Amino acid sequence: MTLPRGQLICPESTPYYHVISRCVRRAFLCGIDHYTQQSYEHRKPWVLDKLKQLASIFTIDVCAYAIMSNHYHLILHINLAENRNLSDAEVAARWQQLFAMPMLVDDWLMGKEQTGAEQAVVAELIAEWRSRLKNISWFMRCLNEDIARKANQEDSCKGHFWEGRFKSQALLDEKALLTCMTYVDLNPIRAKMCQRVKDQEFTSIYERVQQYKAKQNDKTVKSELLPFERQFDTRQPHEIPFYFEEYLQLVDWTGRAIRDDKRGYIPANQPNLLHELGIEQDSWLQLVSHFSRSFGSAAGSWEHLTAHSRNAGHCWTRGQMACNRLSGFG
Repeated sequence: MTLPRGQLICPESTPYYHVISRCVRRAFLCGIDHYTQQSYEHRKPWVLDKLKQLASIFTIDVCAYAIMSNHYHLILHINLAENRNLSDAEVAARWQQLFAMPMLVDDWLMGKEQTGAEQAVVAELIAEWRSRLKNISWFMRCLNEDIARKANQEDSCKGHFWEGRFKSQALLDEKALLTCMTYVDLNPIRAKMCQRVKDQEFTSIYERVQQYKAKQNDKTVKSELLPFERQFDTRQPHEIPFYFEEYLQLVDWTGRAIRDDKRGYIPANQPNLLHELGIEQDSWLQLVSHFSRSFGSAAGSWEHLTAHSRNAGHCWTRGQMACNRLSGFG
């Protein structure tokens, strides 16, 4: 039975969520159609540009993304502290970038005198918008509606472009976050679209590598992606809790280990992140290859999963075998 979105997304359990949205009938509406050979590759930048625009408006950070031919993956972080710290005027200004302002709010922003009843309506609207700015469902609605509208206009047709609901998975601890990020960043390699990380356009790992190269050449590149923890520095709030260099090494190692032409090949040196988190090599490769199928609506240790189920009101918990692998007991 499909669960209500409120039971799938529970910020009290975790701020991190893996989100998947697929084209209707899984057609290749963002890639090259296998039957007609028509190319829709130009739509991938639409998704990426809109994603970055929304990340600058919502108090939701993008940790990772992979835009494929008939679906896309996101890992999102709900930034509750940023949402709380926004002033009412900042909330209204952000919302105004997406939707038209009611006249009452325009008058309030311009400092016009208002009655007590009008001020109460303005306060209620701003409280609602503040709640929406941290809401993944509203984030996905703004993203998918915009792309669907552009694609339907281009195709001179009407109807659904995306499947009815996006799929979401709560990532309850660092191990689940690390595994899912690697799974997302290696999606094009697993789909045999390319063979090297540096060739994976429209993925977060490709963007981060370009930024890393620019930084090495003393160039500054602006990014809307949530940053990694800075090495040799104290961890700042709202950073991905890994060092980027170690994460890049892990992604490269994993990508080479799961390629079809390298079947059974595992480099001798285990990446530091696996050693630090106590995850065994074979278990890691199994999970990265089948992450979405290994877990249900949430991923993490069994302790975190059962606690999340209680918080979200779930009747049962799925994924104990995958939890054991993630905990290093598989």
